Amino acid sequence: MTKNADANQWHPVYTHPRAEKKAYEALINKGITAYLPLHKQLKQWSDRKKWVEEPLVKSYLFVFINEKQRTEVLMTKGISRFIYFSNKIATMPGKQIEDMKLLLASPYELEITEKNLQAGEKILIKAGPLKGIAGEIISYRTQKQLVLKLEHLGCSIIVNVSAELIDRF
Repeated sequence: MTKNADANQWHPVYTHPRAEKKAYEALINKGITAYLPLHKQLKQWSDRKKWVEEPLVKSYLFVFINEKQRTEVLMTKGISRFIYFSNKIATMPGKQIEDMKLLLASPYELEITEKNLQAGEKILIKAGPLKGIAGEIISYRTQKQLVLKLEHLGCSIIVNVSAELIDRF
């Protein structure tokens, strides 16, 4: 079965270092649907502290395009390349994008790590704002935490979640 070249799909793209916000703006100005997950982080300088919005995953953003729009994305200032997985441009299910949006809207503190985390028990969150999200339990800094491994990104998202809110499956 061949995929329709006109069907839009989510693709992760790699940006130039510290160019995520400008690349996102340039894509939006071209009429391309894009998503740049941002989270607030407290930054400290020698003379002050300030809350700033930082990309959740450095040098990554996501575009919802069809095959015909790929060249336009690559011709956008700040975009470096598409992410490949098994010699094909990586795609992401819309559910993963929606889950990421849900995580960022939740009151939980997020942490990104590129460490190769060991898989543990598979769980499903049964209550709260993250209800319905599946993940894996790991031991990290002596706390039980939920880890959502996002395919094709090479990173994991760690979220503190009470053990009371999860079910094994």
